[in-house]
Amino acid sequence: MSQQQSRYAVFGHPVAHSLSPRIHAAFAKQVGLSLRYDAIDVEPADLQAALAAFAADGGRGANLTLPHKQSALALCAGLSDRARNAGAVNTLVRHEGGWFGDNTDGIGLVRDLTERNALDLRGRRTLLLGAGGAAHGVAPALLEAGIGDLFIVNRHPEKADALADALGQPGRVHSRYWNDLATQGAFDFIINATSAGRGHETMDLPFGIAAGRTLAVDLSYGEAAIGFLAWARSANCAQAIDGLGMLVEQAAASFEIWHGQRPDTQPVYLDLRALDVVLSTGD
Repeated sequence: MSQQQSRYAVFGHPVAHSLSPRIHAAFAKQVGLSLRYDAIDVEPADLQAALAAFAADGGRGANLTLPHKQSALALCAGLSDRARNAGAVNTLVRHEGGWFGDNTDGIGLVRDLTERNALDLRGRRTLLLGAGGAAHGVAPALLEAGIGDLFIVNRHPEKADALADALGQPGRVHSRYWNDLATQGAFDFIINATSAGRGHETMDLPFGIAAGRTLAVDLSYGEAAIGFLAWARSANCAQAIDGLGMLVEQAAASFEIWHGQRPDTQPVYLDLRALDVVLSTGD
């Protein structure tokens, strides 16, 4: 490693598929920075030790992907309001007193949908599938962006209840049982924040939750998003969007936190969209 290179990484399990090293290399080239960005596979029980070793080796910042976004909260000496509200961390900055945690998932999703895809999210009756780290990361930003009522479902209903409670808007945020989906009517906006596609599981979603006006978004990309997006098209959703744009936008927000410069995301997004590599599973 060059003396001038700063060290950054993404931690996950698994993580070899991650596009983050490619994205951050492209951003760094744009703004003339020399940095090293690695993908580091760490099992959940070893995350604290791995982050300590990374910091000791000069690590200045890190991203977190599955399954570390919620567990990393306890390892942070400080948190941004976004991370605290989300109850999940995807971006770490090394300070003298330890790691400072932030979360750029929500702003990444909203920027991709409202800026790149020119969509108006305001007032949309919204269904959030899943209540893990990804759902925690995006839900506060979606509410801030002006969506209408938010309905959360999860295979384990207590997790949906906990997320709804944490969001603190009982008249606007609701949890429902997965088996009740067929009785909930059509939604304007459906977000798949589950990891079902990564395990090639089927989600068994009723077509009645979608209509011709529905926007369907998967927070994953590539192979992990194929099943949900195929369902969305079969259900005649107006649009079906994967998470590649969100991935690039949340990375840009992390990059700006670390380096004080916001890169141009569109050429990086277009380059990735053109590559076969996007057929891997998502961050």
